Amino acid sequence: QVQLVESGGGLVQAGGSLRLSCAASGRTFSSYAMGWFRQAPGKERETVAAISRRGNNTYYADSVKGRFTISRDNAKNTVYLQMNSLKPEDTAVYYCAAKNTGYLGRIYTEGYDDWGQGTQVTVSS
Repeated sequence: QVQLVESGGGLVQAGGSLRLSCAASGRTFSSYAMGWFRQAPGKERETVAAISRRGNNTYYADSVKGRFTISRDNAKNTVYLQMNSLKPEDTAVYYCAAKNTGYLGRIYTEGYDDWGQGTQVTVSS
């Protein structure tokens, strides 16, 4: 099990940028594939981006492709989500999640084991 703490959310105008961080506890961060998810009021949770254990494979939802970038620093036990050209429809609570896996290059859009508490992102028009 890994504990996850997100940070970096806030209020930003449309077209602006934010960088979310997710710090993980423990010494086995590199054993986990990571993902970012979001949930807006009244909507289902959406997979935003995912990254493999080594960071060499990534996935993006069509809605954020070309605007968001997921990355990780295994030495710092942290995964990031750089969000550019933000739109009002990006407004949601953003969560990071971890999945313990033996596969170095696999990415996952579901089946995560551990979740952070979430950070609010609000984009004003």
